[in-house]
Amino acid sequence: MTYQAAGVDIEAGEEAVRLIRGEAESTFIPGVLGTLGGFASLFALPAEYKEPVLVTATDGVGTKLLVAKEAGKLDTVGIDLVAMSVNDVLTTGARPVLFLDYVAVGRLLPQEMARLVGGVAAGCRVAGCALVGGEMAEMPGLYEPGEFDMAGFCVGLVERTEIVDGSSIELGDVVIGLASNGFHSNGYSLIRKVLEVSRLDLSDMFPGSAVSVAETLLQPTRIYVRSVLALREAGVTIHGMAHITGGGIVGNLSRVIPEGLSARLERKRWRVPPVFRTIQELGGVPEEEMFRTFNMGLGYVLVLPAQEADGALELLQAQGEEAVLLGEIVRGLNRVTLEG
Repeated sequence: MTYQAAGVDIEAGEEAVRLIRGEAESTFIPGVLGTLGGFASLFALPAEYKEPVLVTATDGVGTKLLVAKEAGKLDTVGIDLVAMSVNDVLTTGARPVLFLDYVAVGRLLPQEMARLVGGVAAGCRVAGCALVGGEMAEMPGLYEPGEFDMAGFCVGLVERTEIVDGSSIELGDVVIGLASNGFHSNGYSLIRKVLEVSRLDLSDMFPGSAVSVAETLLQPTRIYVRSVLALREAGVTIHGMAHITGGGIVGNLSRVIPEGLSARLERKRWRVPPVFRTIQELGGVPEEEMFRTFNMGLGYVLVLPAQEADGALELLQAQGEEAVLLGEIVRGLNRVTLEG
């Protein structure tokens, strides 16, 4: 009996590492020490930080992976994986610098692994962070052949005096939203159920659209790192930020609003993309459930002083963002209210 006969192919793992090495090392930034393949990864803290604080986050992609598997499109979910963690790290004002991934499979196929990790590397290049390591686990019995799961881990750096945590949010601040490009990586269990009852296949055209269901659902999660860091570098004061994921706008923005204050948002100020309304109509999903499950067109939210709003909007739009003024901070018991 051999390990390979038991379902674990060490040579396939070595071949996968060989295939992904170039992609990973293409993401390396100043401070990365050594090469891919060691027991651990090393990073030298930049000398310009006076009191550097490490910021960490971890996340996955959820059942969006099942859509990717069924569609046979594995090259973009790695971007989702990166986005979910780097956008979280970004909310503290930190710059994402390091990323690691974990991929578990029932059967390790080097070419498929290269496509998955190639997407991770692509996401890291967009975010400006280095893919310095990871783990590929072949686990027959726990996963069937063709099944897989992914998790990502991000480390960021921020100067202690520049941490953004929402505590400085005050009465009269304004709330700015950055558009999403679709469902991002949340709500896919509900989406898949709606497709099932509607008898829509991934190869069908998405209702009211010129692209397929698969292409619509596998649009990669947007990465907001460069746009938000551009604001910071321009000297814009940011009092709070939220990454809009599961829990929606209310559930996520509420996490950074101080007690006694409320973010009053006007729903008519931003456009809810038609894909959300299509899923709502096909599945008979209540409005409240839609806003609790999906980002509804807003992927990232910032809170900043009112006098800096115009400059921030101009900078964000110059970065290619669809940025809109959503509302303001008022006194209130509910940390977020949606009006209109």
